[in-house]
Formats: sequence, C-alpha cells, structure tokens
Amino acid sequence: MTDALKNHEFIFPGQVECYHGKVRDVYTLSDGRVVMVASDRISAFDCILPRPIPFKGQVLNQVATHFLHATKDIVPNWLQEVPDPSVAIGIKCEPIRVEMVIRGYLSGHAARTYHAGIRTLCGVAMPDGMRENDAFPEPIITPAVKAEEGHDVDISREDIIALGHVPATIYEQMESYTRELFARGTQMAAERGLILVDTKYEFGLKDGKLMLIDEIHTPDSSRYFYAEGYEERQAKGEPQKQLSKEFVRQWLIENGFQGLEGQTMPIMSDDFVNTVSLRYIELYERITGKDFERADTSAIVNRIQENVERYLTA
Repeated sequence: MTDALKNHEFIFPGQVECYHGKVRDVYTLSDGRVVMVASDRISAFDCILPRPIPFKGQVLNQVATHFLHATKDIVPNWLQEVPDPSVAIGIKCEPIRVEMVIRGYLSGHAARTYHAGIRTLCGVAMPDGMRENDAFPEPIITPAVKAEEGHDVDISREDIIALGHVPATIYEQMESYTRELFARGTQMAAERGLILVDTKYEFGLKDGKLMLIDEIHTPDSSRYFYAEGYEERQAKGEPQKQLSKEFVRQWLIENGFQGLEGQTMPIMSDDFVNTVSLRYIELYERITGKDFERADTSAIVNRIQENVERYLTA
C-alpha cells in the first residue's frame, strides 16, 4: 500500500520550535540542530497543490543529500545525518532571505519575461535574438527575495546591497559559491546525459560563517533537459524534453492556473499524480545513477517518528 505524507505535526525529543514550509517541515531542537522532514507536498507558482505525490519527499531528500555530499568541498553545508529516507538532520543556521537563482538557459520565468518583450531580469541584461531554451552566453544570476507568503520577488544585485538585505562582502561570496556550485552541477548532470538548465541556492550564517542550506539540484529547485537531441530540437523550434517539475507548471497553465488572484487551482487525477511520482523517481535514478529503493510508506508517519527518535536518543 502506497501512502503519502501531506501534513503532520511531529513531536521529536528536544523539539523547541516548528516551521512548516511549502514542502519541508523544519523542527528546531534545543541542542542547535534542525530536523528537516521532506513531505510529499508539491508546490508550483508558490502555491501548494491539493494532492501529495507519493515518494516525492524521499526523492527530494535523497537527491539533495547526494549533491550536498558532492559539493561540500566548494562550500560548507548544514547536513549532518539522514536517519530516514525523507528526513535530514543538521546544523541550524540563520537563513539569508535572498534566493540565489542562476540560469544557464532562457527557460521558465526568464523565457516568460523575455516573451513579454522585457530584456532585463533582476538588473541583468538578456541578449536580443534569443529563442526559448537557448543557452545564455554565460550563466546569469537573477536573485529573489524570499516572501513570507505568496510569490518571491525578483530583485537586482544592486538593490539587495542598497536595501541592506545582505552586506556586500557576504553577497559577493554568495555569488561566487553560486557560480561554483552551478559549474559542479552542470558537470555532474552532463556525466548523466542531462543539462542543468537553471537552479537556486539558499544560504545561511552560522557564527558568522556562510553555509549552504536547504536543498540543492533537486527537481523542485532545478530544471533539467535531456542532452540527447537538444540541438536538434532547438534547430526545429521544438519543445525540449525536460526532467523537472516544469511539466506540472505547464499542466496548471493549460488548466487556467498561474497562482494569480481569482484563479481556481485544478485537481490532479490519480493517473496524473502517478505520472508526477514516476517522473520524480526517474530524475533521481537519472541524475544519481542509482536505483531508487521505494521506502515502506504503509505507515509513513510512524516510520519517520520512530527513525528520528531512534537516532536522537541513541
């Protein structure tokens, strides 16, 4: 029997605080660590869809773990242990509320902006004459300020510093890490026959030290194209074959929803939920080169509670 984790309020030993995000639930412990539970919720256009996706949380947690381990030589990160397929435990940092988005290709939000006739995004110029899914001459960084609710807000590098969101020295270090992480992710994707199109990174501070937090290079935070056939599809003006959750956004758009006021969110059918689940599993296997081992979800809440308690009280 397959179950999915949508909403549950866990109580862990030493817990002092809980924060529910769009997808992850973060439990702060009294010893300065955090327990991050990756739910099976799925969001798009900064809205949580009504139905959870089986195994999605496990995929996100394990893909993020894969890349956090693979990039810790570039920047220190928060992760310490993974006591359950859907749970990570690590260092609590003070989050920086600037999301570092980096784009190698004109796709997604950048493409929609470009098609509207706008040639700058977050203060960064985009060349004339580009087609959707063309590569930029070099990757561009288009930050966003994280909102407490609703849509994150695009912002320029200059405004981030001028408005005091981040000191200039810290922001410059974030930019440097962002480019290095994207280069590593691009290399690792290429080794698996994929193109890392765009992604985002989040950073925090611990004792004044900049650290990478949250997830990295997952299908929720990144967009991937299949490398095979990319040039041919571009030459013919055909859509690219993607391995990301962009197809969920497209499905929502086709059903009249983009997160705008007055729009009603459509409900996914059982078949579409299963399709989304299989796409997430496919990305895990493609990007990591490992077989996905489906965890027992027949009592997923009990499983998570017991695994985390066992680790914390050992």
